[in-house]
Amino acid sequence: MSLSAAQIDQFVADGFVKLENAFPAEVGQRCLAELWAATGCSPTDPATWTEPVIRLGGFSTPPFREAATTAALHEAFDQLVGEGRWQPLGGLGTFPVRFPVAEEPGDDGWHVEGSYAGAHGELRVNVGSRGRALLLLFLFSDVGPDDAPTRVRVGSHLDVPRLLEPYGEDGQEWMPLCQEAVPASAHRATALATGTLGDVYLCHPFLVHAAQPHRGHTPRFMAQPPLLPREPLGLRDEHPSPVARGILAGLSG
Repeated sequence: MSLSAAQIDQFVADGFVKLENAFPAEVGQRCLAELWAATGCSPTDPATWTEPVIRLGGFSTPPFREAATTAALHEAFDQLVGEGRWQPLGGLGTFPVRFPVAEEPGDDGWHVEGSYAGAHGELRVNVGSRGRALLLLFLFSDVGPDDAPTRVRVGSHLDVPRLLEPYGEDGQEWMPLCQEAVPASAHRATALATGTLGDVYLCHPFLVHAAQPHRGHTPRFMAQPPLLPREPLGLRDEHPSPVARGILAGLSG
């Protein structure tokens, strides 16, 4: 099994779990070569690193498809979301590439992810996490504490369901939700999504998280795609998935 019973319990309680060596380092290096080329920067010339963050879109070339579709990842998705309840990834994106420059990135506020578009194109989130089964953080470089690791509030996914419950199936607009979820989770401890190339963080869709400035020396490459659901997450199932269990725990807490 990709995840142990203890790791699944950790996911339900904390809102995230790290799957180490989720894809081969050799595959990751091939992806990294494409990413460097897309940035227009040189990996050996820091003088070309002039922006704190460069955002790259989606990549669906063979190495990215290989990284996104390993047996370990598919098994972990089955374990957390439920077999047959998620859509396979056809590639990876988006990529916020962070560089060690003095300028502030300007995108490092705490937030939850939006999940689907409303009637007028606005981002929304509902209590059943329509449109998003997981938030995934794919590490394509080694990430230490100074290398702009994503910050996560441990257990913050438990604070969000009660905020969304009054809005029913239609859900709440994304920005007003963030304005409530950030102070509601301010008491939570902060953890850092550190690791090595090939690690993937599997995060609850309601996890409150944030970027941060790069204080190290080596640019950080990470993909943060959603795992899309194939069907509703099943909050009323007799045996709810770990993602659903996290939502139910938040509603009953």
